[in-house]
Amino acid sequence: MVTVGRVVRPHGNRGHVVVAPETDFADERFHVDEQVYVRRGEDMTALTVIASRPQAGRWIVGFAGVESIDAAETLRDAELRIAAEALRPLEAGAFYVHDLVGCEVRTTAGARVGIVARVDLGAGVPMLVVEGRGEVLVPFASEICRRVDPTGRVIEIDPPEGLVDLNRIAGR
Repeated sequence: MVTVGRVVRPHGNRGHVVVAPETDFADERFHVDEQVYVRRGEDMTALTVIASRPQAGRWIVGFAGVESIDAAETLRDAELRIAAEALRPLEAGAFYVHDLVGCEVRTTAGARVGIVARVDLGAGVPMLVVEGRGEVLVPFASEICRRVDPTGRVIEIDPPEGLVDLNRIAGR
């Protein structure tokens, strides 16, 4: 299973929720009649989308059987997932976030930077959040990320001088 979004909080009084998408294909994943799965305890439960609309970079989603604020509250912080087989094939040079998380990041000179903890898709160029000796932010751009090998779990970067130290978040 692959995470495609995370429930942030209830929205309104009809059981709808605010979803922070973790996919470039949110309009497909949260389309009416699509199914996503949520883990409840040890079980994966299917949820069918009955209402959906984008709002300020997030989605307002209604699920069948979730008809009140209290029911929506039980979904707070839940990861919404789909089967990996349901993923759309990507063009050459494009990667899913889950393919990048966990990859070792090292420079083309061989220096270890750390492991990709997450990918921030906020604004502009996606940022690799690399955990090593502190947290390092690395733009996921072809000029910097020279070799991306998700199968080998390695990303080689050729950062401009000072980028790794400049972007290292202090205190982490």
